[in-house]
Amino acid sequence: MLDQQTLDRLWNYGDPAFSEQRFREALDDPAYNTDEKAELATQLGRAMGLQERYEEADALLDSIDCSEEPTVGVRVLLERGRLLNSSGHSAMAVPLFEQAAELGDHLGEEYLAVDALQMLAIADTAHAESWTRSALEYASTAHDRLTRRWMAGLHQSLGRTLHGAGRLTQAVVEFQLAEQWAEQAGTPAEQQQAREAILACELALAGG
Repeated sequence: MLDQQTLDRLWNYGDPAFSEQRFREALDDPAYNTDEKAELATQLGRAMGLQERYEEADALLDSIDCSEEPTVGVRVLLERGRLLNSSGHSAMAVPLFEQAAELGDHLGEEYLAVDALQMLAIADTAHAESWTRSALEYASTAHDRLTRRWMAGLHQSLGRTLHGAGRLTQAVVEFQLAEQWAEQAGTPAEQQQAREAILACELALAGG
């Protein structure tokens, strides 16, 4: 199967149309085997979904054979859940993300399990804090370095949830942890976001 870094090199999340083109080109590349092309097809579906071509993306996901490679099945669950969530059917997306998290964990696909948990926090807003904490607990003990890179963004997400609930002191702690993780394994943009969030919380706590 393909490692996540290979897929990340094909992605430009800010330009899903360009990403679609990249994945279509990869699907035509004879260097990839059948299972790898199935995995690439799930990401093509995601690129379509980001362009709000939901029915087309759903039909593509329906056509992917998951019987030979369970990791492809996890990705299909993830992308189908993302389609449902993005198209306004978040309640229907929740059980798909739950299945993806459970199967990803069973297969030892740490990155995909955390991806599913963080998507649950997005789709199941009533339980966003508990899902994000589950994702943090999982990612913090992951053996995979790329999976641990989720930590900065997850702490940032939890901080925003707590800030929105008026729990500013706890939010500051999460944003500080986000900054620390961003310095260790994140990006300069994540570091800057964390610093800005810390400042905003501190100003709010000071009554500014």
